Amino acid sequence: MSDKKSIAVLTSGGDAQGMNAAVRAAVRAAIHKGFDVYAIYEGYKGMIQGGHYIKKMDWSSVGGILHKGGTVIGSARSDEFRTLEGRRIAVHNLITRGIDALVVIGGDGSLTGANIVRQEWKDHVQELVKRGEIEQGLADKHPSIFITGLVGSIDNDMSGTDMTIGADTALHRITEAVDAIISTAASHQRTFVVKVMGRNCGYLALMAGLACGADWVFIPESPPKPGEWEDNMCALLKAGREAGRRDSIVILAEGAKDTEGSRISSHYVQQVLEERLGEDTRITILGHVQRGGAPSAYDRYMTTMLGVKAIEIIANSNPEDEPLLVGVQENDIITPPLMECVDTTQRIRTLIQSGDYDQAMSLRGGGFNDAYDTLKVMIRALPTNPTPKQRRLRIAVLHGGGPAAGMNTAALTAVRIGLDGGHVMLGVKDGFHGLIQGKVKEMEWMSVAGWTTTGGAELGTNRRPLTGTDYYALARKIEEYQIDALLMIGGWSGYQAIHNMYQKRGDFPAFNIPMVCLPATINNNLPGSERSIGSDTALNNIVQVVDKIKQSAVASKRCFVVEVMGRYCGYLALVSGIATGAERVYLHEEGVTLSDLQKDLDHLVDGFSKGKRLGLMIRNEKANSLYNTGFMAALFEEEGGHLYDVRQAILGHLQQGGDPSPFDRILAIRLAKLCMEFLITECLENRKPVSFIGLQKGKVDFVDMARWPEMVETGYERPVKQWWMNLRPIAHIMTEPPLDVAY
Repeated sequence: MSDKKSIAVLTSGGDAQGMNAAVRAAVRAAIHKGFDVYAIYEGYKGMIQGGHYIKKMDWSSVGGILHKGGTVIGSARSDEFRTLEGRRIAVHNLITRGIDALVVIGGDGSLTGANIVRQEWKDHVQELVKRGEIEQGLADKHPSIFITGLVGSIDNDMSGTDMTIGADTALHRITEAVDAIISTAASHQRTFVVKVMGRNCGYLALMAGLACGADWVFIPESPPKPGEWEDNMCALLKAGREAGRRDSIVILAEGAKDTEGSRISSHYVQQVLEERLGEDTRITILGHVQRGGAPSAYDRYMTTMLGVKAIEIIANSNPEDEPLLVGVQENDIITPPLMECVDTTQRIRTLIQSGDYDQAMSLRGGGFNDAYDTLKVMIRALPTNPTPKQRRLRIAVLHGGGPAAGMNTAALTAVRIGLDGGHVMLGVKDGFHGLIQGKVKEMEWMSVAGWTTTGGAELGTNRRPLTGTDYYALARKIEEYQIDALLMIGGWSGYQAIHNMYQKRGDFPAFNIPMVCLPATINNNLPGSERSIGSDTALNNIVQVVDKIKQSAVASKRCFVVEVMGRYCGYLALVSGIATGAERVYLHEEGVTLSDLQKDLDHLVDGFSKGKRLGLMIRNEKANSLYNTGFMAALFEEEGGHLYDVRQAILGHLQQGGDPSPFDRILAIRLAKLCMEFLITECLENRKPVSFIGLQKGKVDFVDMARWPEMVETGYERPVKQWWMNLRPIAHIMTEPPLDVAY
């Protein structure tokens, strides 16, 4: 265990939504460890300026910043930091405050700058001693400085992490804008060219293209050939119009070029479309709106995890250790060597500039490449393979369970992947009971047009369980419609129905077909997958409402008890609690006792008596059948007296509504494509598995339905293993201030 006692946090480079969540997490986690912690204002400029630019932080210093965009401690360019003397001044300002560890939140340039300071540290310290600016004893106490790096960049352009801070929120801004553009474009049968950020990385353009159902996308990693792309783009957009599309959307990354290195401008794309297609074409350049606004739920809770991990690394490191990057792989925190990640990032940039695009794409990783391959299928105006080489399959798609945003995106992807392979796709209305009633329709390419961006479930769904005679009727309908394979997109009741069909194969031979369940439920309560489609949208709905509630509460010295969905699974409650800064989260998994409520009441009374203005409690709807939301609100108000008011907010079905978030759209596309490829392969190989798709530890797997009973708590409709319960300690660290804290 290291004896480090003094840490500094700074943000540098371009701002990114979620930086404040990282600052807050690092400061509070450091205080929790007993360290002194400083914030360096205005990045490296402040490190050189010193004085009030390097400010010691306490618990309350980072209160009320979680929901804010940008960075409250500022970021600025510093030409002086590029000089040796400038960095020596910075080292002087750090060492005289006893700072021996840095948490740097920024892009690859900012992280490289921190590493340069680390490499030069000993030389700078020796020179400062020689000049008499510091004592030798102080130099001996701080022989080196340790660095952890968190990547703040909306471009998601850093190797070593799946997501950078701000990228998810930037995608939110882009999809919100493009969704709005699509409605006006369709009204007038217009074409829009939308320019997004991404000077050296096409992540935003690529993922926005998938999430918004774009017709054409330009990214730096895969430049088109000059003279060819114009013909190909116009041919595809024309075919889309002839197939019935009323709008055309072209998304252009700002760094897009052709294979000869010539920049592709939005105005040139507009000119090509107008001249060759006679299209009324408009340009929208989103610009810095992509950087602005409140961070998404993901950029709050995941970034909080990163900040806490950075402090944990510092607490357990030695000063001479190599710097680490704190990154994300799916839902896990990873800590690869910082400079290896920076070097790979810069190498990709060099490869793109030199024209080695295949190698650049390879270094972007499998997820980036898979998304690009999927996009090439999704933008087609019509299927490319109407006559498959092997037998044509009849594959049914249906929903089960409650509605979840992203169901439509998954259904659209499944239908188009199947049609593109030359197979017959059957859409089943209203779930299993709709199949029993014969509500089956053969789907065409344009049958699902526009489904990517819409919430709800166009095919309809229900959670009514199947009874004994239903299985006989189901078997008859599977035989009648000659269904070769079945994809169920839904939640718990859908999984349970497929499991029951699997168990009854001996009684009903019609059930001996490949079947796959794709997780789609806001509750995120299904085994085998860390994330279910719809859960991210629900989290963002909760966060947006709670942000408004907090504004109301702080103006009136008020405590809110907010009830969220989830049934017996506390995922929404706990993660939204971290994302909103709730001081208490009540979960069914932990239970609620009267003594718990008494402690929380004492905390509220003590806090409000010391100047506290806001109280926020989040309660899972099934946390306790007796101590319900109304009871808690009444208890806290009665015992709080005149110190504060209490209100309750039961969010209800707004958590299920709304258009799907970019995360849910992209996840739906990814999982649906994999499910369809799996079903088609298994059918053609005459295998008949029944599975549910899983996304665990960054890997996708198909789990045998025979394992369903061992992986679930049936009475509580939740998995035996819930990865997100590992976040519970983080929630405590963020909300349990020292006893002497002032509000």
